[in-house]
Amino acid sequence: MQSVIVNNLSKSYGKKKEIKAVKEISFEVSKGELFGIIGPDGAGKTSLFRMLTTLLLPDAGNAAVDGSDVVKNYKDIRKKVGYMPGRFSLYQDLSVEENLNFFATIFNTTVQHNYDLIKDIYVQIEPFKTRKAGKLSGGMKQKLALSCALIHRPVVLFLDEPTTGVDAVSRKEFWEMLKHLKQQGITILVSTPYMDEAGLCDRIGLMQQGKILSVGTPAEITGAFKETILGVKSNNMYQLLKDLNANDEVEDAYSFGEYHHTVMKPNFNKETLQQYLEQKGNKELVIQNTQPTVEDSFMQLMKQ
Repeated sequence: MQSVIVNNLSKSYGKKKEIKAVKEISFEVSKGELFGIIGPDGAGKTSLFRMLTTLLLPDAGNAAVDGSDVVKNYKDIRKKVGYMPGRFSLYQDLSVEENLNFFATIFNTTVQHNYDLIKDIYVQIEPFKTRKAGKLSGGMKQKLALSCALIHRPVVLFLDEPTTGVDAVSRKEFWEMLKHLKQQGITILVSTPYMDEAGLCDRIGLMQQGKILSVGTPAEITGAFKETILGVKSNNMYQLLKDLNANDEVEDAYSFGEYHHTVMKPNFNKETLQQYLEQKGNKELVIQNTQPTVEDSFMQLMKQ
C-alpha cells in the first residue's frame, strides 16, 4: 500500500509564475517507509512538503497522502499527518510543557493518551519542561518540535531539513529516533541537504532545481554509477584539481573530503595519469580506486 502518491506535481511563484520551484514531480512512498528527499538549498524540497501537507496549493498535477487528495481532502490530511518545518516555529514564549499541551489540545487529544509514542524523545527534554521554548538549545528545540508533530499519532510524518544547523551528536540521536518511529509503522518523509544522511533512508529521491533526478535505494542509486572513480590527493590540492580537470582522460573532478574524486573516461590509464600529474609538479601523489557515493551520483545526474 502506498502512503504517499505524487503525480506530476508543480508549483511556481511570481506574478507571471516565472519561478519554477517544483517541476512535474512524480514518486510514491510505501506505508512504513523512511523516504528521503535529498538536495541542496533551493532545490524545491520545502515547496514540495508544503504542498503535501496542504499548506500550499499546487499549480498542476495531483497528490494523495494516506488515500486523501491534498486539495479535495485537505481537512482530512491535516488530522492525520505530522509536519516539522525546517525553521523552528513553536511558540517561543511558551514553556516546553505548554507547547506540547497546546498542540495536543488542537488535535483533541492529550499528552497522556499518546505519551508512549513520544516517551523516548520527550524524556530527554522533560527535565526542562518549564523552560521557555525560545531558550532551548538547537538539539532540544528539535526534540520538542518532533514531539509536537507526533502528539496526535500521525500516520505520515513530514520532516523538512530537521538536522540542519544541529550538532553531529544531535543529528545521530535524531536519526536513531526516526528508526524507532519507523518500527511503530509511521511513514516518514524527511528532506535533507546532507548527502551522508541518504544511507540512513530506505529509499531516496535526489532533487535539484525543482526536479527529481532519480529515485531508488541508496544502493540502487550508487549502483547506477558505472564509471571508474579515483581518489587523488597531493601536496597542492588547488593546483591538483586544475590539472585533473585539464586532463583528456578525466570526465570530471571535484573536491571530496581529503581527496579529489576523479571520474575517468573509458580506457584510461592510471600510470599515464600519474606521469601527467607529476610532470605538472604535483608531489606526494596518492591515486586510488574508490567506490561511488550518493554524492557522486548526484553530481553526475546534475550534469546530464
